[in-house]
Amino acid sequence: MKLWYTKPAELDNWNQALPIGNGSIGAMVFGGIKSERIQLNEETVWDGGPRDRNNKDSLKYLPKIRELLFEGNIKEAEKLTALAMAGTPEDSRHYEPLGDIFLTFNENTEEVTNYERSLDISNAVTEVKYKQGDVDYKREIFISAVDKVMVMKVSSSRKNCISFMLNLSRERYFDHIDAVSDDTVVLKGKSGSEEGIRFCSMVKVKVNGGNTYSIGNKIVVENSDEVIIFLTARTDYYKDEPEKWCKQIIEKAEKKTYSDLKNEHITDYKNFFDRVTLKLDNDESVEKMPIDQRLMRMKEGKEDLGLISLFFQYGRYLLISSSRPGTLPANLQGVWNKDMIAPWGGRFTININTEMNYWPAEICNLSELHLPLFDHIERMRAPGRLTAKTMYDCRGFVCHHNTDIWGDTAPQDLWMPATQWPMGAAWLCLHLWEHYEFTKDYAFLEKAYDTMKESALFFVDFLIENEKGQLVTCPSVSPENTYSLPNGQTGCICIGPSMDSQILFALFSNCINASNILDCDYEFRDKLHELRDRLPKPAIGKYGQIQEWAEDYDEVEPGHRHISQLFALHPSNQINLQKTPELAAAAKKTIERRLTYGGGHTGWSRAWIINMWARLDEGDLAYKNIKALLTKSTLPNLLDNHPPFQIDGNFGGCSGVAEMLLQSHTEAIKFLPALPKEWKGGEVKGLCARGGFEIDIIWSDCNLIKSTILSKAGQPCKIYSKDNIKVVCNNQSVGSYDEEKSLIIFDTKVGEKYEVIKG
Repeated sequence: MKLWYTKPAELDNWNQALPIGNGSIGAMVFGGIKSERIQLNEETVWDGGPRDRNNKDSLKYLPKIRELLFEGNIKEAEKLTALAMAGTPEDSRHYEPLGDIFLTFNENTEEVTNYERSLDISNAVTEVKYKQGDVDYKREIFISAVDKVMVMKVSSSRKNCISFMLNLSRERYFDHIDAVSDDTVVLKGKSGSEEGIRFCSMVKVKVNGGNTYSIGNKIVVENSDEVIIFLTARTDYYKDEPEKWCKQIIEKAEKKTYSDLKNEHITDYKNFFDRVTLKLDNDESVEKMPIDQRLMRMKEGKEDLGLISLFFQYGRYLLISSSRPGTLPANLQGVWNKDMIAPWGGRFTININTEMNYWPAEICNLSELHLPLFDHIERMRAPGRLTAKTMYDCRGFVCHHNTDIWGDTAPQDLWMPATQWPMGAAWLCLHLWEHYEFTKDYAFLEKAYDTMKESALFFVDFLIENEKGQLVTCPSVSPENTYSLPNGQTGCICIGPSMDSQILFALFSNCINASNILDCDYEFRDKLHELRDRLPKPAIGKYGQIQEWAEDYDEVEPGHRHISQLFALHPSNQINLQKTPELAAAAKKTIERRLTYGGGHTGWSRAWIINMWARLDEGDLAYKNIKALLTKSTLPNLLDNHPPFQIDGNFGGCSGVAEMLLQSHTEAIKFLPALPKEWKGGEVKGLCARGGFEIDIIWSDCNLIKSTILSKAGQPCKIYSKDNIKVVCNNQSVGSYDEEKSLIIFDTKVGEKYEVIKG
């Protein structure tokens, strides 16, 4: 479980550095010899404060835009939409870096040997070690969620050998930097406008032997035996006084020994990480190679199943490191970003990317890490109500394709293929139901239901009738695609794109199911039944594909990265092999058509395709796309490459591997549904299934040997299998077999384990 390399990252090549984080603080470690660079982030360092960007003229012109669309006058509708429906201003707030720490070591001309830098994802500790002359040097760095600090230990094999200058920097984007004592430096500033976020980062150096003193705003260490460096950061976003908070945190941390800090960090981290293990039969000699060499081997067409396991667990590592209870959710870059103007603002892009970040949360046994997303949905409700009322005169709350730290819900950018899409909050609210499905947490559902209902309520008011008597969204887009009309015109704004209807089918269904479970809201439940029945259903187009729009338009880019019309296949379950085989066949043709025209060319898009092939039980095709993701869209540090870096491909790839091994979206558990022939033998422990089940699987020669199911919620269990298997609990066979449906069904008790073996 190690990423390791035989040379440092280049100081100007962020894509080679190694990520560490505790959900709040993120850092990229470069591992230099003459100079170490650690690039820093803090989750709440965003530009500016909250503001109302809702276009005051939207409601006035909404009827005219709809009229133009129904007349087929797409260009005029888009012109008016760009004026009347765009946010004012067009952009919401964006994410910013915290700065950098530089350690500049004293000049040493002796030869460097045995260099190695590594990231141990089983412990969340990065390490740099090398020999210079006859002295061994070592640096260990981790970021503790327990103590809320980054800790670096610099050591050497001989005394008096550690000398360096420490510089805390944020280029020119700060208000004040000063050494407040001989061992502590503080950087402070305010982001953006007058109402912007105030931030502070603080570094303290603790030496064993030698001297430490400050000159100007830098710390100098001379002839030390060992150095411990503490860093923490805070903003006033959570109503703290940043500098006071940082001082208290560091004072508390430095009272502990380094061993205690490290051990408590590892124990806390492993509480999440160790829940799941994955072993694929592999050539162990390959695992002794550096990661960059292993990636190169894969590009040459060689197998490396150990790298697949590592990449899967790396996704879990990144989620643990960027999304902890009480923090913000992982954004487009997780919590790692070097640019003052980040790609796409480093925001929460919610027409797939933020949702993809959380696809592994439940199935990969990291359910608590889903909570920051739910907290953020709550932040969006008040702004979303204002947007719903101001722009559409609708009840409920709504958000478009982006949101920011303040829960901004107005349309983002002025880009016709994406901006005018009112489905963002609706998609996010599906995650609330997903969390309940996996946990069966009744108390959680009681709280989440109001949020789900309020999202659905917007569409009760917003939906309009088309010429076929169906209820559709209008105006909207199919993210982020453009269609072509028979007369040669092209357009983005449309009536009732397929993805919208599929999201609403899922949202209404979830609200109906929740209402039944909670035994409440009968009238609203009946209303949603009525509306759901009038939504357009997935349709098959002229190429045998699932239609992307209400009409069977051609795409301007048939190889487009978004495959929005297959939302019903994944992450939803409206298209599946058992209940809708014709639609499943059309979904397969849809993916094939996209790939034929060059689809999957971004990392996250390729990751989505892996999940889709898994849902179609196409293990070999899913594995082919895993290899494409690693060889075409993965950086040397294993981070996903859009390009540029965007973390969703890591999370989507992790989810895809899990979906190949275990599925439960059709109300029954399927073992090894998309196992490729190359994964002949292996073992996975700790994956989760809907219904509150934790599952271990052992297989050989591509066949199930044994599975163990732990019931955490005491729910009935269904297993889909055409093989001859039996279920045993306490040495007794349990359950009955429904031959027609190929289902084994049995009751479970909380805390009991059930063994599934060949009959």
